[in-house]
Amino acid sequence: MAGEIWRDPAVDIETRIEAVIAALSAEEKVAQLGGFWADQRTSDDIIAPMQDVFSEGRSPFEHVTRHGIGQLTRVFGTAPVTAREGMTRVQESQRHLLDTTRPGIPAIVHEECLTGFTTLGATVYPTALAWAATFSPALVDEMANAIGRDLAAVGVHQGLSPVLDVVTDYRWGRVEETMGEDPYVVATLASAYVSGLQRAGVIATLKHFAGHASSRGGRNHAPVSMGERELRDLVLLPFEMAVREAGARSVMNSYTETDRVPSAADRWLLTDLLRGEWGFEGTVVADYWAIAFLKSKHGVAATMADAGRLALHAGIDVELPDISAYLELATDDPAPERTAAEIDTALRRVMRQKIELGLLDEGWTPADPTDHDLDSPENRRIARELAEKSVILLDNPTGLLPLRPQTSRIAVIGPCADDASALMGAYSFPVHVLSRHREFGLGLSAQPLPEALRESFPNAEVIAERGVPLQTPHDPAELSRAVAAAAASDVAVVVVGDHAGMFGKGTSGEGSDAPSLELPGDQRALVDAVLETGVPVVLLVLSGRPYAIGSFVGRAAAIVQAFMPGVEGAGALARVLSGEVNPSGHLPVQVPAEPTALPHTYLAPPLGQDGDRISNLSIAPAFPFGHGLSYTTFELGELMLDRAEIATDGTVVVTTKVTNTGDRAGETVVQLYGADPVAQVTRPVQQLMGYARVALAPGERARMAFTVHADRFSFTGLARTRIVEPGEIVLSAGFSVADRPVAATLRLTGAERDVVTPVLTTGVEVLSSVAARA
Repeated sequence: MAGEIWRDPAVDIETRIEAVIAALSAEEKVAQLGGFWADQRTSDDIIAPMQDVFSEGRSPFEHVTRHGIGQLTRVFGTAPVTAREGMTRVQESQRHLLDTTRPGIPAIVHEECLTGFTTLGATVYPTALAWAATFSPALVDEMANAIGRDLAAVGVHQGLSPVLDVVTDYRWGRVEETMGEDPYVVATLASAYVSGLQRAGVIATLKHFAGHASSRGGRNHAPVSMGERELRDLVLLPFEMAVREAGARSVMNSYTETDRVPSAADRWLLTDLLRGEWGFEGTVVADYWAIAFLKSKHGVAATMADAGRLALHAGIDVELPDISAYLELATDDPAPERTAAEIDTALRRVMRQKIELGLLDEGWTPADPTDHDLDSPENRRIARELAEKSVILLDNPTGLLPLRPQTSRIAVIGPCADDASALMGAYSFPVHVLSRHREFGLGLSAQPLPEALRESFPNAEVIAERGVPLQTPHDPAELSRAVAAAAASDVAVVVVGDHAGMFGKGTSGEGSDAPSLELPGDQRALVDAVLETGVPVVLLVLSGRPYAIGSFVGRAAAIVQAFMPGVEGAGALARVLSGEVNPSGHLPVQVPAEPTALPHTYLAPPLGQDGDRISNLSIAPAFPFGHGLSYTTFELGELMLDRAEIATDGTVVVTTKVTNTGDRAGETVVQLYGADPVAQVTRPVQQLMGYARVALAPGERARMAFTVHADRFSFTGLARTRIVEPGEIVLSAGFSVADRPVAATLRLTGAERDVVTPVLTTGVEVLSSVAARA
């Protein structure tokens, strides 16, 4: 089909789209709405839910793609291949599509890329929960752009990231993949990721749309019990911002069901809201086998053809990872005209993206294989900076940290203390794939923590002991050895938390949900035993979720939290403990005090908060949302408003001064909160309105301004429409939700206003700074 008008880049895109639709047969159209995954696995090594079942009996590539194919699934990310080998496979597949199928249309190549390009030898960045701890959209943008450049360099067009799920239950296994429990933090960081990735020419895919992290009991794939009001105000806001403001080009449905409607069959969600209200023009792609699950798991379809029709009508354009349900659409169809029209609608979206990517241009060919460096020094620099800025100093009551340079003996104790893979999330290639290919090791260079501490403390003896296994019962002799090593040391760094793994292969990650927020296995007994020695203990929680550590507060000399900081994580942690790096991370989630205080996040309305003796069960956190200490100190000045009243469509500028009152340079995160004391529906007691990371030398002061539109105070009212209500708003600023030393009152005036196209972002600017004192 060479020489067709749709191959001419000089022709306008709408004409090209209609021309290619007219040129394709019914079978060729459907083929463009699915993918092919050249992989088959047993139940012991799956990397996607029910992969063993759905990959069994898959037809060969040449047969499946005889009419073409829409996407190639994870050519680089399924098994260990070098960049050159992966590019060779892509080139061979694309040449087959170009040369042996009648349409001659190349496929979009997609890969996972949450903690970096999920392939052999690629840089493993910190988990998304660690990005959130940096509170730095600029750094997330930089990371995503680097990931995008690597993907584009080897011929990948679409990345299945970022994850915009807002955490509502810390037991959920995929908390590590999220950016925490505040929708505004998730929204701003996700939008930064989308901008960075798409600036490199790679389509970003928002997931999981919607409510995946709000499943009952924190259980993977469980139903979601949530009304439309909470869904809109808590869960959907990040997706809306990433669509409206960052221009995300793709969305992936959630596996879950809300109010008994599976997301993959929810036309209100995928079409009426996403496209109708928000104006989304990209593609909706199915999470792997989510369309087949409409029959096998949800029971809303009797046949695969029924499942395909439901998903297509709801608004899913592309079936991933394989095409199966959509292939059935041509048979036994009670409404062929409607189905044909909906196929054309989906095809228009798919072809638009292929045209925008240049895949339909005359003469397009896949890139020749090269030895592209996927772990470049620049990647490592970004990974190192992210890791360093994500480490959170929770407690340091005795001033033990930073450790003295003359420290002569350090015991590093814990089940994963000497395991560099524990620094990495479940969607990193070393954990996701190489755990089944031990001969490759981690596939790249990564220090374990003891080795990094030896570099930071060259004159110290660093002893590593496991103490207890991560999950199974411990051996008393092994525990005794660890306790003895701690007792003979100047300081014990007790490393507790998680090791990521899929579907129960770890304690964090997809399908690795937690029964409670107690530390896994016998780790609590380990910590207690080391504390009883009287040796100063640095409790280092290296985890994918927050764990209940309230009983250690006041007993450990210092507590540090790191959310799987990636391949550069060990060095970052060592530099924080030594004082070479001043910690500056802040909590994107609460840290619970008690393991049974769940589910609960800081955004609860009054009845969902602790206190007033309304229950015998306390849900007060050990450390609040936004908390993070430093080796220096900071103070805030008075909170000033440029006006005391604004209309319900107005804007207020809120300013404050932050000063480094300590004796060393440091960074902190200034946080602006809003409270709506009286509203027509219950509101969170406090909600983050804006934030800013700021770096200050000793004695330096900066004046910061937050530009807040009234839309930031909007919510879904009784009529289930987004409104701004007149009334009083109490604004406050500080360094956590529980540390807000300055406040001011703003009054919204005028009539209640319906918000159609909201202003979703709070502007932040450093207006001036005063140099450090002499």
